[in-house]
Amino acid sequence: MKNFILTICLMLLLSLVSNVVAQSVTISGTVTDDSGDALSGATVVVEVEGASRAGTFTDEEGKYQLGVDIPVPFTLMVTYIGYSPAEKEIDQTGEVKADFSLSSDALGLDEVVVTGVVNPRSKLNSSVSITTLKPEGINQSSPRTTAEILRTIPGIRSEASGGDGNTNITVRGVPISAGGSKYLQLQEDGLPVFLFGDMAFATSDIFLRTDANLARVEAIRGGAASTMATNSPAGIINFISKTGAVEGGSVATTFGLDYNSLRTDFDYGSPLGNGVSFHIGGFLRSGEGPRHTGYTANSGGQLKANLTKTFKNGYARVYLKHLNDRTAAYMPMPIQVSGTNANPTWESIDGFSATQGTPHSVYLQSNFGLGADGERRRVDVADGLHPKSNSVGAEFSFDLGDGWNIQNRSRLSSNSGRFLAPFTASVGTTQAMVDAVATATGRDLTGATLTYAHDGAPYTGELSQVIHMFDTELKNFDNLVSDTKLSKTFDNVTVNAGFFKAQQNVNMAWLWNSYLMEVKGENAGLINIMTADSMHISESGQFAYGVPVWGNCCQVEFNSKYNLSAPYASISVEANENLSIDASFRYDMGRVTGVGAGGAQATLDVNNDGIISPIEESVSVVNLAQKNPVNYDYSYASYSVGANYKLSSDQAIFVRYSHGGSAKADRAIFPSGSYLSLGNPKDLLDQAELGWKKKFKTGGLFVTAFYAGTTEEGGFEATTQMVIENDYQALGLEVEGAFDFGDFQVRGALTYTNAEITSGDNMGNTPRRQPDLMYNLIPAYTFGDHSIGLSFIGQTDAFAQDDNMLVMPGYTIVNGFVNIGITKGLSLSLNANNLLDTIGITESEEGAITEGQINYIRARSITGRSISGTIRYTF
Repeated sequence: MKNFILTICLMLLLSLVSNVVAQSVTISGTVTDDSGDALSGATVVVEVEGASRAGTFTDEEGKYQLGVDIPVPFTLMVTYIGYSPAEKEIDQTGEVKADFSLSSDALGLDEVVVTGVVNPRSKLNSSVSITTLKPEGINQSSPRTTAEILRTIPGIRSEASGGDGNTNITVRGVPISAGGSKYLQLQEDGLPVFLFGDMAFATSDIFLRTDANLARVEAIRGGAASTMATNSPAGIINFISKTGAVEGGSVATTFGLDYNSLRTDFDYGSPLGNGVSFHIGGFLRSGEGPRHTGYTANSGGQLKANLTKTFKNGYARVYLKHLNDRTAAYMPMPIQVSGTNANPTWESIDGFSATQGTPHSVYLQSNFGLGADGERRRVDVADGLHPKSNSVGAEFSFDLGDGWNIQNRSRLSSNSGRFLAPFTASVGTTQAMVDAVATATGRDLTGATLTYAHDGAPYTGELSQVIHMFDTELKNFDNLVSDTKLSKTFDNVTVNAGFFKAQQNVNMAWLWNSYLMEVKGENAGLINIMTADSMHISESGQFAYGVPVWGNCCQVEFNSKYNLSAPYASISVEANENLSIDASFRYDMGRVTGVGAGGAQATLDVNNDGIISPIEESVSVVNLAQKNPVNYDYSYASYSVGANYKLSSDQAIFVRYSHGGSAKADRAIFPSGSYLSLGNPKDLLDQAELGWKKKFKTGGLFVTAFYAGTTEEGGFEATTQMVIENDYQALGLEVEGAFDFGDFQVRGALTYTNAEITSGDNMGNTPRRQPDLMYNLIPAYTFGDHSIGLSFIGQTDAFAQDDNMLVMPGYTIVNGFVNIGITKGLSLSLNANNLLDTIGITESEEGAITEGQINYIRARSITGRSISGTIRYTF
């Protein structure tokens, strides 16, 4: 807190220093559409060297008045959702009249984008495929998590079934080979959340929360992303924060109507005078969540703040973030499948809903065992996904004169936490599960007696499941990132040179244990096992310290530092008023040092009662006596070339070819222990794009044909215990559209992908979990201060695994929203997600079933129906 106050005081002191003499200007006017109708709520801001200095909103009649003490000349810009921005230069002091007429732009093709492009410019003038989402449009799809926001972006495959994090995300047929977002970088305000997007149990989206601080999301697919950021050849999704240039704020409370959830979001920002503005906001929440965990699984919150000082030739900004949040992590869980592999029927098991149930239980709220250093530890399962992050950052951009510009973004983050979730390692008949335990532990369980651990009653259920408690300590994931760019413009040519420097710590410990549990979707009971000669081989349902069903693979610790240096350069040429060409290059160099330790078995009195019980005869421990050094280098080059040609003032075509890479972190070595002779662990991606974009009077279309070729060196996946190594290629078509017919608006997207594996035993097959078609359609109707709408999000069939046996059926999710304006600034909204409680399988651990019978397998469906209400006051 002292550091926070000191930072604020320093920036306020900075704001008093100015090398220019302010001059008073009062601007007033009216903002209308191209039919002459007033636009209420349009944003009017003063722009100085690309930074917003002061601003206001138009009233119900479209009128505004803005007084500023800023040297002239400066730019006055007006923006309104669904319309092209407009600007005028203000070059006189005193009373100034400035009216604006905005033309329709439902797809936002005239919006200037800054993410993953060589130089900021409008979508229509950029040779990339990029989508912009703003809070108003995001809310129309009724998302419950960050991953669900991404489902409406064309080309993005976001498997939003794991809760508020640990999401598998990819782009345009580029594979999900192990988890996370390996080829796609998630950013906050232009810098990566993590240097690697697919670290096991520490994916970037776990440490990213969206709230009322969000100004917009910019999502680029392909394009120059491979050269504009590290480990991002498939794309970049940038979550950009509000900065307080225009005074305003909001407070909103959301409560679950058919589930236990309460969340409050708040934000406020304002200019402070003399070119200084601030913004602060965040959220607090508590509740069970949309699945039946049996306890408060979601609790915590986030606070973010920033302070901006604008100068005549640029701006400087500092910002902070505090995140401490807990949410349930949903892993693949029991489900019933019958029929054939080609035409299966996926259903909930009696007593276990595929859309509402979970192995989380009031009877499994703690995990006891040994820590990485051999200490006794008991952790709360309610920790779930528990990111803890404290960040401080700064950025600046200054025009140095004579066409020179310098920019820098830097951030220091202290990251730690825990990933704790029950994972169904095996499911089937109770006898089959007892046999699995017997085989894994080497015990004779013939005639064993089963009882509930919580009350001692006999267990006679037909089905049971072996639970591996994925208990992973995220000890130290601190990072420091800095990106500096120097630009020079010569008439119609702009040259950029930059240097990206980063350090990412990866320090984690896997401390897993095993339980036997009944198959029940709400408060399932744990099961104790007693042999025929009255030996208790389990305690409180726990039958092993470790995971013997998986060969005691996973008591490991890894601690390393990844140091990265990446120089980059680009050039863009405005050949004429219609044609622009750009090229860029980047060279990433990584140095990795550290230590790792595998597991061992020992006989230990874990509970310190002076007796070695059966469960303590073989205890998995981290082998502290044999630690393996981590010491290797990696490097790869990336490049991109593109061109954009305007066919007319409202349409353009573009073409691009790019090559990039993504380095491996922990998945390159976990859990083998072979840390030295890794060669150059990286995966490569080549892409080509051909696109067309068109503005219409009532909307717009963006169509892109794409090719992606992926060359992988393999990565370890914990849930399948496999190293997945394939090459892939994909051809496809991406279409995005938005239209505004007055009170009725509709937007949507579809992506067709023809992908195949091009190496190995599965050559010629379709990559796992890759549908041919993904789509979304979001119609909305506005009447006065009220609105109503639906969203349809879905995909066609996909294969569960690369051998292309078991089919995961296609599905469509139907969401809905109603927003009622009560009075000025006050509204009440209802949001329903998955209205029809549809089962939508996003992943399956099993790749085939036995045809003609009921099979019990492990898979993860999208979460079922949940309805929430929000009361919001905007001021």
